[in-house]
Amino acid sequence: MTKLQYKFSGKTTTYYFDAGLSYLEKLVDKQQAVILTDENVFRHHQKKLKGWNTIVIKAGEAFKIQVTVDSVVNQLIALGADRKTFLIGIGGGVVTDIAGYVAAIYMRGISFGFLPTSILAMVDASIGGKNGIDVGLYKNLVGTIRQPQFLLYDYSLLKTLPDEEWINGFAEVIKHAAIKDAALFRELEKNKLSTYRKDRKALARLIRRNVVIKSNVVEKDEFEHGDRRLLNFGHTLGHAIENLYSLSHGQAISIGMVAASLISEEYTDFKDTERVINTLKKYGLSTQIDFDAKEVMNLLRMDKKKVKDSMNYIFLNKIGQASVKAIPIVQLEKLLLSIITAR
Repeated sequence: MTKLQYKFSGKTTTYYFDAGLSYLEKLVDKQQAVILTDENVFRHHQKKLKGWNTIVIKAGEAFKIQVTVDSVVNQLIALGADRKTFLIGIGGGVVTDIAGYVAAIYMRGISFGFLPTSILAMVDASIGGKNGIDVGLYKNLVGTIRQPQFLLYDYSLLKTLPDEEWINGFAEVIKHAAIKDAALFRELEKNKLSTYRKDRKALARLIRRNVVIKSNVVEKDEFEHGDRRLLNFGHTLGHAIENLYSLSHGQAISIGMVAASLISEEYTDFKDTERVINTLKKYGLSTQIDFDAKEVMNLLRMDKKKVKDSMNYIFLNKIGQASVKAIPIVQLEKLLLSIITAR
């Protein structure tokens, strides 16, 4: 086992790499801890969770809503959870989002940590302190920025991860490479998904590299006033179509990255859209979808990146380097319409 530490808002978060789930007992008092997980993770790993106070929620983005939060809070009350209780989210991005959000609001804040069980959660969703829920079609409209005490990485839990969730997670890996790491992007172009599924050491290196990319960004700009906004590459359109068309997060963000790359051609003279498209396709990700631009724009008008009549949009200058520019909403709608027509 190895570990890294990052300091956010005066709080230190420790990452434990290549550690088993059993290591949790060294990090928290089992009697004062509550595990939050979903029915899929619980079904696969129920024996490992024996003896822990456990709350199990339904799996999937459709349940990342206030009703689920209310249910979890009521179960914490039933368990006698108090301000000394430590909440541990074990699962994918939905579980870690809900666990972090509940921990922020229960008794005005209790300590929490994560044990991510999907590629998406390991490289992105559980990192950086953003925790929240969806409201109708609006992604992550309600939430907090509050850092976990630790993240524990047990790669053996990925053995039960479905094929589509491996693909889903690699959208965020490709995103990190596209905005911050040209060498990693070249590595992804050279390899394929099976490379990382078969080679545990290569997978461990890849996950750690992505953890470092995102954590370095967040450490410098925790509350998204500057560089952290780059992590939203592909997410403007991606978030709008994800719930609207019932897409997985990775597939939606992949389509969003293609759109952002095409728009980058207009704004930054970006020349490598085909490289982005080919890499996404190589990892089984979608690169286009027929969508109603007017309907999508109605959702974008509630996007958290919108400021007055403009949208802070993330462009690629080149592979490994991104920037943020404000686009008038009217202009963005025209660009999205032109993309639909062109493709």
